[in-house]
Amino acid sequence: MPVRVVAFGGGHGLSASLRALRSRAADGLELDITAVVTVGDNGGSSGRLLAERDALLPPGDLRQALAALADDRETTQRTAQLLQYRFAEIPAPGVGGPDPLVGHAVGNLLLLGLMEMLGDPVQALDHAAAMVGARGRVLPMARHAIGIEADMRGGDPERPHEIVTVRGQHAVAVAHGHVEAVRIHPADPPVCSQAVAAIDEADWLIFGPGSWFTSVLPHLMVPRLAEAIMKSPARRLVTLNLATENETLGLSVADHLAALHSYLPGLRVDVVLADGRWVGEPEPVRRAAEGLGARLVLAPVAVADGRPKHDPESLGVALVPVLGATR
Repeated sequence: MPVRVVAFGGGHGLSASLRALRSRAADGLELDITAVVTVGDNGGSSGRLLAERDALLPPGDLRQALAALADDRETTQRTAQLLQYRFAEIPAPGVGGPDPLVGHAVGNLLLLGLMEMLGDPVQALDHAAAMVGARGRVLPMARHAIGIEADMRGGDPERPHEIVTVRGQHAVAVAHGHVEAVRIHPADPPVCSQAVAAIDEADWLIFGPGSWFTSVLPHLMVPRLAEAIMKSPARRLVTLNLATENETLGLSVADHLAALHSYLPGLRVDVVLADGRWVGEPEPVRRAAEGLGARLVLAPVAVADGRPKHDPESLGVALVPVLGATR
């Protein structure tokens, strides 16, 4: 029986986690992988497609998850590279106005077309997954786009001591300030039933790495997802980030764990995975992990050149003894 793993997140953090899991699956560890992806992105190409085409879902994070799970064969890897290909500006003398393709990723347009053609985001994602021979399934956390907003102290540089509301995932991610609270809207979006089913049947639920307030925590704010997570018999793993981002300025590593409890009280965790070189003093993190019922596992999971970036191969090696452990 394969180990059934559900990984939550979005963007580059989820991509690293999925590449790590795929590498272990390719090496013989039997894994049944499901990615449940945040759908709050309103920046860049995804934001343009939401605004200009009224896209059902922002495709960017979904595209990245599909590319991360692509099979290792040359043809499927080339297809994954095509999904990630982004149109650059090409000087066109005599042509007025901006090029509408500039900045769009091919995979974003493909997913938009599939969703419009099929009318069902899950069918669209399953079809795209077949195109890249995905070693797992990619699902949205909700069946339509959500909004993300945060109350931030210092979010307005002209009023550094006041709390202001910053709206939109992109604005929250790049704002300089301390997040006091984050919300999604609608507060109870229509959940992806296939994601709930995957959670119900999972052996492991994996949270992080990723942008904490805009990629990881939103899953805990969707009522039906939160209910499924709390009821699931699966074990739970939290992979901590390596460095602070704009949206988590002022938060310690231990504070990241406290935020999980804050947004989903009663959440129990089995394992917290962190890189010993980046975690700083481990004792506060160990205590925070124990407060969630978890043991802290320290392992070298960062790239070797010193950047605060997870190395999928190293992360995969660290995950094997954890995911392979018996209950």
